[in-house]
Amino acid sequence: MSTNASPADPLATLGTLPGVADSVDSVRKAVDRVYGHRVMRRRSNEITSEAALRGARASAALSGADWALEEVRRRTDFGSEPEARTVGAALRLTAEAGQLLSIWRQSPLRVLARLHLVAASGSDTAEAVGRPRLSGEPVEEPLIEAPLPGAAEVAGRLDGLAELIITGSSAPALVTAAVVHGELLALRPFVSRNGLVARAAERIVLIGSGLDPKSICPAEVGHAEQGRAAYTAAFEGYLSGTPEGMAAWIAHCGRAVELGVRESTAVCEALQRGAA
Repeated sequence: MSTNASPADPLATLGTLPGVADSVDSVRKAVDRVYGHRVMRRRSNEITSEAALRGARASAALSGADWALEEVRRRTDFGSEPEARTVGAALRLTAEAGQLLSIWRQSPLRVLARLHLVAASGSDTAEAVGRPRLSGEPVEEPLIEAPLPGAAEVAGRLDGLAELIITGSSAPALVTAAVVHGELLALRPFVSRNGLVARAAERIVLIGSGLDPKSICPAEVGHAEQGRAAYTAAFEGYLSGTPEGMAAWIAHCGRAVELGVRESTAVCEALQRGAA
């Protein structure tokens, strides 16, 4: 993360970049609309469960396991081959994220370690699970091919990210979620499953901030729907650290939330018609 932000609240400064306020406003209006849907008053738990399933499927797709939703819904064995393990990891992360909200603001690094432990359960590199990678350890990460920061830089930047979370910010939830997501993708702090962890952390921020308290707006769906090429192109903007690049990444994350809203709105309407 590289900006010319004020040291007092660098995340808030990102909120003033051109176009970011419009993205924040658009996301807030979209979220408010789905929360106001009549189905949400009596069947919100069903919407939450469906959003979790669809979000996990989408996150796994971005990590190379692009399964149909009904296949994810049907399967019970997620340990048989690489794609199945990726889908299983995404499902476990989505289930775990909601249990970690109370810890996130006090100890984000502990949450990230837990997320990796959950995601990499059963991994062949058991000794590296649940801790930042050490110098010389290889990283397996589909999709993201950016230069890999060294272990010392990872440790320093993780501490900096944790400090931002613990200190708090007046920045909109979308900005904080986008920075957490982007920074974890940039660092790839673990030996595996970094993309899954980054997207789960984004989910935690969106829920814990109060923007999406019932977790019904799966940004992962939106990231997948925009496509892997658009995802990596927007991430390049984050890596650039320029105001234009950062604004483009935040806007991309905002659009992802809006597409997640659209997905859950469709679920609401299907339930209302009695079709689901």
